[in-house]
Amino acid sequence: MKALILAAGTGWRLGGGHPPKCLLEFAGRSLLARHLDLLAALGAARVVIGTGYRHECIERALARIDAAIPVETVFNPEYGEGNVVTLWRMRAHLDGCGPLLLMDADVLYDLRLLERLLGSPRPNCLLLDRGIEEGEEPVKACVRGGRIVELGKTVPEGTRYEFAGESVGFFKLDGRAARRLRAVVEVFAGGPRRGALYEEALREMLVREPGFELGFEDVTGLPWIEIDFHSDIDRANRDVLPKLVPLAARHRP
Repeated sequence: MKALILAAGTGWRLGGGHPPKCLLEFAGRSLLARHLDLLAALGAARVVIGTGYRHECIERALARIDAAIPVETVFNPEYGEGNVVTLWRMRAHLDGCGPLLLMDADVLYDLRLLERLLGSPRPNCLLLDRGIEEGEEPVKACVRGGRIVELGKTVPEGTRYEFAGESVGFFKLDGRAARRLRAVVEVFAGGPRRGALYEEALREMLVREPGFELGFEDVTGLPWIEIDFHSDIDRANRDVLPKLVPLAARHRP
């Protein structure tokens, strides 16, 4: 299993001068180090990190982290154009046999979320939290008949679905789906949708390719938070960090 982590963004909502969001620390451990700890504990074979904004900070941090699994970086010099371009720069890693994890870097989360994703019987799936907040910021995942039928920050008018939740930003794809995603990202990066979110490429597969089905695992109630604003940092320290299951307690020899 290979994990692709998207960590190229500027994090503009936090203001200027801050490090890449994956280097924000909680209880003395950065989000990046926490990703590597959890992925190693769950048997990931390799991690590839898409970098951009202040990429040298990530490289220095990786040199200090004693990661238990191989890690490489792919630099996107055009990181300001959006994460579809970052994923396009990482496209060589979408050609494997799978399974593949595609992950946002700016998430503080509990090990149980990844356990739920990797343990899912669905070959292609995302993590969904029904405790969705109102507004255009969350990426919505709409469910009908046990699978995702719509994905994005806005839900098109007339969409038929039974319920919606927020996507955590973690996806599991089999080899075939990963290769199809590469083809879609190639089109996006070379055309007018170059500035799109990578979720829009996955949505394109949902609505344009009848053979592609995206399932979900419900992680409602498990602790996690995406870090976009300063208020998210406060919430992460106050509400999420105390609820995380310690890795050593979860995986004792």
